[in-house]
Amino acid sequence: MAPSPTGYLHVGTARTFLFNWLFARQRGGECFLRIENTDMNREVEGATEQIQRSLTWLGLDWDALSFQLERMQRCQEEARKLVDAGHAYEDEGAIRFRMPDEGTTAYEDLVLGSVETPNEVLDDLVILRGDGRPTYNFASPVEDWLDGITHVIRGRDHISNTPRQINILRALGAEPPLYAHMPDVAGDDGKKLSKRHGAQSLDEFRDMGYYAPALMNFLALLGWSYDDKTTIMSREELIERFSFDRVQASPAAFDYKKLDWMNGVHLRALRPDDYANALIDYLGPSWDAQKVRRIAPLLQEKLTRLGEFPRWASFYFRDGVEPEDPSLLDPTVISRAQEVLGRLESWDAASIEAALRNLAAELDLKPGQAFTPIRMAVTGSRISPGLFESLELLGRDESLRRLIRAGDAEA
Repeated sequence: MAPSPTGYLHVGTARTFLFNWLFARQRGGECFLRIENTDMNREVEGATEQIQRSLTWLGLDWDALSFQLERMQRCQEEARKLVDAGHAYEDEGAIRFRMPDEGTTAYEDLVLGSVETPNEVLDDLVILRGDGRPTYNFASPVEDWLDGITHVIRGRDHISNTPRQINILRALGAEPPLYAHMPDVAGDDGKKLSKRHGAQSLDEFRDMGYYAPALMNFLALLGWSYDDKTTIMSREELIERFSFDRVQASPAAFDYKKLDWMNGVHLRALRPDDYANALIDYLGPSWDAQKVRRIAPLLQEKLTRLGEFPRWASFYFRDGVEPEDPSLLDPTVISRAQEVLGRLESWDAASIEAALRNLAAELDLKPGQAFTPIRMAVTGSRISPGLFESLELLGRDESLRRLIRAGDAEA
């Protein structure tokens, strides 16, 4: 794959690289990452590093990394040979490739089937700029030839480039590789995926707390399927099962709801230690890792994304809380909760639950009516991990301190 460092890595480009990677790993081949830096005027600072960092985070690796301008001298030499052979000519300091005027350029696409292009529509494209830099449509086939590339798997937007590159390769005396053009990735409105549909770069998905193996699983299903029912697959299963037979030709819809669902399934399937480690890695050093590890088991069944952790768990990391809705702090319930919990001999979730359910019965309240004021007092929110487990985690002293503070606020 040859991403251009003119911007951060788009999720559609990452999907294309994933298909390259799955195919290469399944066949025991090599996967090349080639930075297409022939247009230096549009290069974005830091984009090359971001591309590599994002792919690594997703779980992808490569067997060779190259920059197209590294072979500028070789491209210049080959362009001159094409001129000498009559396949190219000079034009105002640049060199243009002489496309055939008659007939068609045909190839068998691994996804689209037979593709034919009338040669009369192919323009004599510039292959070497006046300053000596090769264009993408020359540097790319030259590298395919020199690197012995057997398969080029790329986006549908390259279809117009393929017949041009085939003709260049034939003029170089090289056998063209096999081509596979992946379906476009569209938003839920059927239009090409863009900012208006949501996150775009892999960095954004990482920052939102998506779990990389889940995103890989989701991206693999954008235009490909193993069968009509299997959705959740591991990295190893994707490598084993991938084939071009099941890659569809029509655009694939990027469904954020499906991604969230798949992400939640992957997170819940993790072993508790692995889940805690994933949270710690995501949150970074500013969060107390030991505390994260303690509260992680209470949230594994609740979080769709790792990025939701602060909303659910921030009460545990703060020195006291401010109730988001003080009107829910029923003073009678708060006062009685202080009393019954203060008398507990054992501070564990089971004992706390029994005491608070008895309290609800004494006050002739439904459990939800009795627990909501207590939850608001100790977590500051209507939404939290299990109340009894949260109280156990906070500890007796801190739990009672928060109840007393809430009671004083209502007095």
